[in-house]
Amino acid sequence: MTTAFDPIDLGGTRLTNRVVMAPMTRSRAYGPGAEPTELMATYYAQRAAAGLIVTEGVQPSAVGQGYPDTPGLHTPGQVRAWRTVTDAVHREGGVIFAQLMHTGRIGHPSLLPDGLTPMGPSAVAAQGRVYTHQGPQDFVTPKELSEDEILQTVADFAHAARNAVEAGFDGVEIHGANGYLIHQFLADNTNLRTDAWGGGAEGRIRFAVEVVTAVAEAIGGRRVGLRISPGNRYNDIAEDNPGEVYGALLDRISGLDLAYLHLMEGPDSELTSRLRKTWTGTFVLNPFTYPDTTGPEALKLIEDGSADMVAYGALFLANPDLPRRLAAGGPFNDPDKSSFYGGDHRGYTDYPTLTA
Repeated sequence: MTTAFDPIDLGGTRLTNRVVMAPMTRSRAYGPGAEPTELMATYYAQRAAAGLIVTEGVQPSAVGQGYPDTPGLHTPGQVRAWRTVTDAVHREGGVIFAQLMHTGRIGHPSLLPDGLTPMGPSAVAAQGRVYTHQGPQDFVTPKELSEDEILQTVADFAHAARNAVEAGFDGVEIHGANGYLIHQFLADNTNLRTDAWGGGAEGRIRFAVEVVTAVAEAIGGRRVGLRISPGNRYNDIAEDNPGEVYGALLDRISGLDLAYLHLMEGPDSELTSRLRKTWTGTFVLNPFTYPDTTGPEALKLIEDGSADMVAYGALFLANPDLPRRLAAGGPFNDPDKSSFYGGDHRGYTDYPTLTA
């Protein structure tokens, strides 16, 4: 029987265990350069016992930023600063992927350089508010991406992936979940386009396929993971038939020899099972545990074959040595949910957190 503490080969990289530190946005890249800090190097190095660390969301371009003080991977200064983080993790024996996250319509002009505004597949504003340095602000109506802007955004992802390798990352995870730009192209209520990037399932998956393909070509598919969250309503998303859309997506990217697929599960466990059977590569599962955080009971998902690896979010914040504690059966520090923006992380592990 395979357990969470058995090693696994991930795209040619040997991981010492199958416990993943999930991506969790932290807003610690203080200053105008959106560069990682020494505090961030310490934070990730403390958690290097994870089989795999996936960083907080990292914007691939200036316009991709959706929260205050989140880091980028699109300038030379950011690349140099991230090298401090990756070096610290590698000294502790860890493996770390950068999560590339373009937030699309989720954001606010006050978070962007002068003249920029959030962009999306269609000019449809999200319901809700976003945190800014001036306090909570209503989401704005995004600018609809033109064809040239779509192609530039795809190129931005590829450029950021090359920067990630230069910065010492072992690979990248493309964030296609939680209502951000790639998810906005996949979803019915945010993608109203009638051109080649809209309409039916084949059109709606096109942007995701182009991004994943471009990144795989830039750094090699075995260094690339993709995160998806079928049916996830977070950030005002509605999907009428996620089974059709995500089945088509996985079929289209199956030949790219990706390192893994990272599924952030919703209430539909049957869909999780279907996609698990469809995906022939390494399957990382962030199980649906709302309203609770993912706990040690999730380890059985590896033992019964539901997943190859399991991702932990909030429990990793409270327990930097989480794999050791899981192996020993505890004890566990309880996550402080009051530290999450809004006081409720809604079961989603990349919800912005103020926890140090």
